[in-house]
Amino acid sequence: MEHLNKFLNYLSDIYAISTEAKKEISDLTTIVHIKKNNNLQSIGQTCRTIYFVVEGIARINYFKEDKDVTEYFAFENDMIIRAESLFTGKQSHKAIQAISDTSFIAIPAALLFGLFEKHHEVERLFRKIVERSYVDTINRLESLQFHTAEERYQDLIKKSPEVVREIPLKYIASYLGITQVSLSRIRAAIS
Repeated sequence: MEHLNKFLNYLSDIYAISTEAKKEISDLTTIVHIKKNNNLQSIGQTCRTIYFVVEGIARINYFKEDKDVTEYFAFENDMIIRAESLFTGKQSHKAIQAISDTSFIAIPAALLFGLFEKHHEVERLFRKIVERSYVDTINRLESLQFHTAEERYQDLIKKSPEVVREIPLKYIASYLGITQVSLSRIRAAIS
């Protein structure tokens, strides 16, 4: 119940919805526990589920020229979705992997989308979530374009300093678009 309350509080902070809508969303949820380094969803699967990280850390990753690339980190109280697959119905070239033992709330997207007609506030809520996600994506792209690797690393530390220490350096380096050697230099310079 604590996991569900955490999720409902997250939703309420974005947009207030009725008690009835909260109950219907709650009825769709399940808790999923994934062990460290295991995939919640693998490359080649079609995303049909929306996930919320209750405890732990997860990432979206893909392979480019045999290199493991981290696209996104999800910390506690973050949503994690392979949107390009969810909204197109196509198989994804990306995976969702637990970096630590991680607990997720899972909601089948089709059932959630079915609530949109019945509860327009649920549709507004998830529109706001998608808007936030879009802005975060634009900010990430702009960060890669206009900020140094050191600035990007410091921004990541600000978001969740204690958790970043648990992420393997190779994942952080690929997320920042640099080598592990460069990341080690940055970490040494700001320590």
